[in-house]
Amino acid sequence: MASTSVPDPVTVLTSELQNKLKGRIDNVLARIVKTNLHTRFTQESAVFTDFHSAVGVLGDGREAQDSSLLEAFRATVPLTTYPSYEPFIARFFEQPCKEDRVKDLFAPGLPLIVALSSATSGGASKFFAKYRHMPVYDWCPIPMSESGGTTCAVLSLKTFQLIEIHGDGETTFLPVAPVSSTAIRMRNDINEGDHTSTLKRTLPGMSSPLAVSYLGNYRSFLLMHALFALADPALEFMYMCFSTTFVDMIRYVEEQWETLINSIETGELPNYEDVDAVREYLTPKFPPQPSRAAELRAIGISTDTPGWLARVWPRLKTVVSIASGMFGAAVPKMQHYLGPNVLIRTLGLTASEGFVGLEYNPSDLNLFKAASDSVIEYLDVSADVSHANLVPAWEIQTGHQYEVVMTTRDGLWRYRLEDVIEVAGFDPEDGVPVLKYVDRRNVLARLGGTMTSGKVLTDAILATQDALGKIAEFTVVMDHRTMPSRFGYIVEIEGALGPDVHAARQKVTEHLRLTGLVLQKFIDGGIIGQPSIRILKPGTFAEFRQRKVELANSGAGQMKVPVVLSDEPAQKWLFERVMEEL
Repeated sequence: MASTSVPDPVTVLTSELQNKLKGRIDNVLARIVKTNLHTRFTQESAVFTDFHSAVGVLGDGREAQDSSLLEAFRATVPLTTYPSYEPFIARFFEQPCKEDRVKDLFAPGLPLIVALSSATSGGASKFFAKYRHMPVYDWCPIPMSESGGTTCAVLSLKTFQLIEIHGDGETTFLPVAPVSSTAIRMRNDINEGDHTSTLKRTLPGMSSPLAVSYLGNYRSFLLMHALFALADPALEFMYMCFSTTFVDMIRYVEEQWETLINSIETGELPNYEDVDAVREYLTPKFPPQPSRAAELRAIGISTDTPGWLARVWPRLKTVVSIASGMFGAAVPKMQHYLGPNVLIRTLGLTASEGFVGLEYNPSDLNLFKAASDSVIEYLDVSADVSHANLVPAWEIQTGHQYEVVMTTRDGLWRYRLEDVIEVAGFDPEDGVPVLKYVDRRNVLARLGGTMTSGKVLTDAILATQDALGKIAEFTVVMDHRTMPSRFGYIVEIEGALGPDVHAARQKVTEHLRLTGLVLQKFIDGGIIGQPSIRILKPGTFAEFRQRKVELANSGAGQMKVPVVLSDEPAQKWLFERVMEEL
């Protein structure tokens, strides 16, 4: 279902496009710098010592000429990482939290939410203040029907913590919650200080009441979203963070089909874990629907039949989720469930720190147009890590790889995102870069004295599917059980193992050898052993996500499995569920 209205990116900018792009970026950057120049972080952090010296010559930064202010920014503001912000973010968690300590901290006013990252590799979560901005940009808009249909938006609103900010005679409630909930909170005025009213709401055009999005148990969260969606034959869109979330949901539906249909018939909610906490808010919104239950029983649970979900929801048009990088492995299974007439679209190129890019062409799930409400600079992956080596958007080159560096309205300055992209070209209408996601720069496996990227490890295992079978998901550990040490793939297979499964290890080895002379030398010299492959029981990674959600007390819709897993307790948990080792 390729789009014919989207032009191919151009490989080189014309002078006109270059000037247009530079002018737009300069305007955005000047607005961000002037808005956030007098925040506490910018005034108090040692990061800005040289910048303040340069701006001091100009007088009040807000009154300075944009060109002079931007020249000072580009010459003096260094690259930053999370440790630069952490001491300031920590103020939100002081007891008590005083308004005069956190107001105007990173951007003017108080944030709408403190977003937490998913901490997939076992490290501590990072926290980022997200502010209410005007205008509100549709970074990754939730699709809505124009013909009376509905949308199943599988987004978590569960709060990790509710911060009470004490001001002069009043208290402001600030949720610490998944970053994926920011847009829906911003657009729908969700007030955590009036929690009961929020739990009673159902947003216009949505299949699930808001109370479902507060469920913390991963399995219950997905099953209850699925229950309200199954009860709704007018469903047109589905929207969630990751492609794996969609696959987990349908697997749970398959497992609980009879229970779900009985609930739709009787109007009695299932007794899934955590549901009692919101049952009183959901029951009035879930009347008996015996005719819909009869329809679903007639369709039956036939997940082996391609396009089964198109029969369950005949109006379903589109499913939106992140489906690039390692999440691309789940796309064939999604398409099997959905059939050829339901479009899978990308949610965008996103991070907890900021929104990097939006969908460029619906026919390519790994093609993104750089976002316009932040400023993205590009650090060539072959250059030294220094702000002196940053390349502006109008000077990057097609085919080259860069690390993304962002300056955002939320007070991040030249922040190293550590995501690597490849420039696919430029939009011929406005010159904005068109990007392909490549890898996380910090996802590296150290083995035998060399570093191997997550992309190399991903490509190697996916290249063996003709022998191994369809890979649903995987992760990699460093396998030191025998010498020499080796990469240890832990894999979940969709369906039966492949016809030549015992050749899979050799195929992975050969693919790794071909990725570079260093890795080839280490494998051929016996410094790195032939990779191991352990097969998990079906559904293990869904259980893994539920376990991580429970341990982190975080949002159920934002948890993912890392390419390289270094968390030893998590490794042990997976090892206990290995079904077979090749």
